[in-house]
Amino acid sequence: MIILGVDPGSHATGYGVISTGPVVRMLGGGVIRAGKDAQLSDRLLAIHSELTRVIERHGPVSMAVEDLFNAKNARSSLILGHARGVILLAGASAGLPVAEYAPREVKKALTGNGAATKEQVRFMVMRLLALKDSPPLDQSDALAVALAHAGRSQFSGLA
Repeated sequence: MIILGVDPGSHATGYGVISTGPVVRMLGGGVIRAGKDAQLSDRLLAIHSELTRVIERHGPVSMAVEDLFNAKNARSSLILGHARGVILLAGASAGLPVAEYAPREVKKALTGNGAATKEQVRFMVMRLLALKDSPPLDQSDALAVALAHAGRSQFSGLA
């Protein structure tokens, strides 16, 4: 089963693609960066366009997206909501079932601690996927979401 995990952001959106069988491995990943000075609409278009290409390239059977967290202020939450919207749209347009996971849930699934740091999550992602090189934090967060979904899917019959 191929799963696309996404860590939303309006300036940096991480994505990671994993295969769950017979050995869990990373198929691809990266960080979508639309210039900080770009208009919000242009950043959203870049996120949607790149995720659409990733979906076409890897053919995932499901998508897992990190849910909103409490941002520093209402404007940040609103902008992040826009980014999540185009991410969800990309998955739905491709006909993918989309699962959403709270950040604490992902951290707990990978490290056993819902308050783990991003570096601790990246460490576990690297171990679980046998990665030699350290991925950017946004990408490792996205891979963590995909791994958490894979673990839940295994026990719940979700795809």
